[in-house]
Amino acid sequence: MGSTGDETLSTAEEHNPSEAENATDSLDIPLAELLMALWHRRLWLARVIGLGILISIGIALLIPKRYTSTAQLMPPDQQSLPSGSLLSAITGAGSGASMGGLMRTPGGIFIGILNSQTAQDDIINRFDLQRVYHCKLYIDARSILSNQTTIVEDRSSGIISISVTDRDPNRARDLAEAYVEELDKLVNSLSTSSARREREFLEQRLKSIKSDLDASSVALSQFSSRNATINPQSQGQTLIAAASGLQGALISAQIELSGLKAMYSDDNVRVREARARIDELQSQLRKMGNIGGKADGADQKSDELYPSIRELPILGVTYSNLSRQLAMQEGIYETLNRQYELAKVEEAKEIPPIKVLDEPQVPERKSSPHRSIIVLLGILISAFLGVVWVIACKLWEITDDSNPVKVAGREVFRSKRGSDAVAPS
Repeated sequence: MGSTGDETLSTAEEHNPSEAENATDSLDIPLAELLMALWHRRLWLARVIGLGILISIGIALLIPKRYTSTAQLMPPDQQSLPSGSLLSAITGAGSGASMGGLMRTPGGIFIGILNSQTAQDDIINRFDLQRVYHCKLYIDARSILSNQTTIVEDRSSGIISISVTDRDPNRARDLAEAYVEELDKLVNSLSTSSARREREFLEQRLKSIKSDLDASSVALSQFSSRNATINPQSQGQTLIAAASGLQGALISAQIELSGLKAMYSDDNVRVREARARIDELQSQLRKMGNIGGKADGADQKSDELYPSIRELPILGVTYSNLSRQLAMQEGIYETLNRQYELAKVEEAKEIPPIKVLDEPQVPERKSSPHRSIIVLLGILISAFLGVVWVIACKLWEITDDSNPVKVAGREVFRSKRGSDAVAPS
């Protein structure tokens, strides 16, 4: 048994040196020969690198220029930001948790609004980005717009930066401005604070009261115009004073007529003039007293400048009702209008203002592509591929024909040539 173990050990020793030698041969890379091969193929390497430079220059020139415009916003005040109401209106009931830590800061709510589908769709429709980006679906336009827009918040200062990249520098500036405008519009429209609800209620009530007030004003003016009434109370006092004056003038005329009759006959001119004056005064008194006048409720006649004393009490009741209704509605309107203005002030305090630190400007320089970097990468890649090719060819040349790798490679090459030769037939 001992001799058998020695024979096995000796056999292993015979095989191990050969395997170790083969491994040493396979790992032995002649560095000097490889360097010489690179030196001899230096002109070819220069051509490869030159071709890489030309290709990289062509690629750099084919890539269109892009411009980036940036707007910076001041962080919103924590005390002016509605707690929860605005967030739920933007993100919905169950999506607030999915935003993670984004919504834990006041600026995070602004970023959530700017990244919302509502804001993106408004910008897409405003600038017709589906045509600009050559896409038919909104989802594709949103994806391109999102890839070209960067919205970040500086954790230390809270400043929000909105950067938009586009081929047109003017459109890049306009898109950045549109984001700021959409943010301001959505923050104002989505606010559900108590001051906003109060303002909306008062706004509706003001519209209703204003309509009633206009109707009452028209009714009072039409009534006054039909019946020649401006203020029945003052008109009554004026008419009574006028009637008293006419009555006194009538008595004086009658006394004068009695004296004239004692001295002259009835055909005397002065007697006839006194009678005519008395008749005129009596006619004016009858008009004032509405003796034999119009029926109740009839409109004022066109030849009458003012209503009679008998009509004034009836007209005064209707006039007072219309005036009282108009005054009441005017008081309600003024009160609601004051409350409406106060509600607007309170709403403005609760809605966080959008304060722009830096307005977006038309970029003067392109942001991409970096052509020098592209050319440098082309040089490095072409040089690397050329060196690898030269080293691979040299290693293939110095490798022994019995090497399994070389044998397998030749078999693959022969099979490839055979398949190429059979293909045309």
